[in-house]
Amino acid sequence: MSFAAIQRILGLLLMVFSLTMLPPVGVSYLYRDGSHGAFLTAFLVLLAIGTLVWYPARRDRRDLRLRDAFMVVALFWVVLGTAGALPLVISPKPVVSVTDAIFESISGLTTTGATVLTGLEQLPRSILYYRQQMQWLGGMGIVILAVALLPMLGVGGMSLYKAETPGPVKDSKLTPRVTQTAQMLWVVYLTITVACAGGYFLAGMDWFDAIGHAFSTVSIGGFSHYDASLGHYDNPAIEAVAILFMLIGATNFALHFTAWRSGRFGAYFSDPECVAFLKFMATISLITVAYLLIDGDYEDTLELAMDGTFQAISVGTTSGFTTSHYHHWPGALPVLLIFASFVGGCAGSTAGGMKVIRALLLMKQGRREVFRLVHPNAMMPIRIGGRAVPARVVDAVWGFFAVYVGSFAVLLLLLMVAGLDQVSAFSAIAATLNNLGPGLGEVAQNYASLNAFEKWVCVLAMLLGRLEIFTLLILLTATYWQK
Repeated sequence: MSFAAIQRILGLLLMVFSLTMLPPVGVSYLYRDGSHGAFLTAFLVLLAIGTLVWYPARRDRRDLRLRDAFMVVALFWVVLGTAGALPLVISPKPVVSVTDAIFESISGLTTTGATVLTGLEQLPRSILYYRQQMQWLGGMGIVILAVALLPMLGVGGMSLYKAETPGPVKDSKLTPRVTQTAQMLWVVYLTITVACAGGYFLAGMDWFDAIGHAFSTVSIGGFSHYDASLGHYDNPAIEAVAILFMLIGATNFALHFTAWRSGRFGAYFSDPECVAFLKFMATISLITVAYLLIDGDYEDTLELAMDGTFQAISVGTTSGFTTSHYHHWPGALPVLLIFASFVGGCAGSTAGGMKVIRALLLMKQGRREVFRLVHPNAMMPIRIGGRAVPARVVDAVWGFFAVYVGSFAVLLLLLMVAGLDQVSAFSAIAATLNNLGPGLGEVAQNYASLNAFEKWVCVLAMLLGRLEIFTLLILLTATYWQK
């Protein structure tokens, strides 16, 4: 393992991240909220630390191996999550503990959207902007942004790209060079964000709210400027914009790029994962609306349809926005929506969960095993989009599923040992591991009531979910450390 190369890249990435403290300084001066000092201090401190980490290893020019890249990505998210908490700790408002600041920072960067802050309307505008900006950067993966910049400094990027995006399609590239891939992904990401902000503005938000909510919508994050989330506006047009861009954000960005470059938007409907995703969202929405209709609590049918559809898509895509207190909805409906978040969005999107492609493969594999009970000698390959899926990919998906369930069980038990009730513990781990945000019970509104140990367990769950389990757990295996 090349520790010097890891140190050099980590220092460079930390210096790049320090620059993200500057936009909130401008917002603070614009709105005169008095928080500019916290962000300027954080900028200088992070720049200095990054320089001190980078300088001793600045002459190391070795390329990263995949093993090194896993370490860089894991360290980067842990270090970055801690570094991102700095302005929250320094700022005079809000007054938060170090644990709460790190929780909020990692929740933002992992696009989880779980929060420990209350009274958001009274917070400085620069703090509100900073939370949304963290989600936007974390949505596409700040490592991918760095991959687009670091080659100019002589650092190879392919290993980082693979480590940041594990999964069945992780080795595919949109262009021959990973730098071009990362740059084009960010062009698509930025274009969608601008369109979303414009949509929110036309629907009735002011520019500050429109930009902030566009950041958290496209990133499938769920942070808002208000405790009531998008329910604060009580505006069907805003909810319609959110539904559209939540679906776009939860779709594979490689597919967006391919469809837009070729001008063939039919590509979305020829992609089996995208089709399965849209069918899944439609099914969950119809079940939710039908359940609420049968229950009869709503007097206005149009309001019922909008609330049911919005909340189903918000939770199903792991966005985490709310327009109503869905945790108070009748019967099994809240738990059904939490289960939907385990599937999440498409691979290569900003959504959390296990991803639709894995769920699709698991379903096809289960159906094949049932068929084999009747026809034990039949040769029945699993096909996606008319092409046979290699056995190794199917095995990897089953391995991921097993580790995902095992990690969920361990984290759930830790919260229950700490004293949290079953409903709150179950939904807290589901919401953080799936990068969803709001849960049920004590964590339906926020996570402020959890003790420090419970918050750190949730932080671990957020990191595992964002890095899709293996990228973080591989560092704990003996195989990784063997030469």
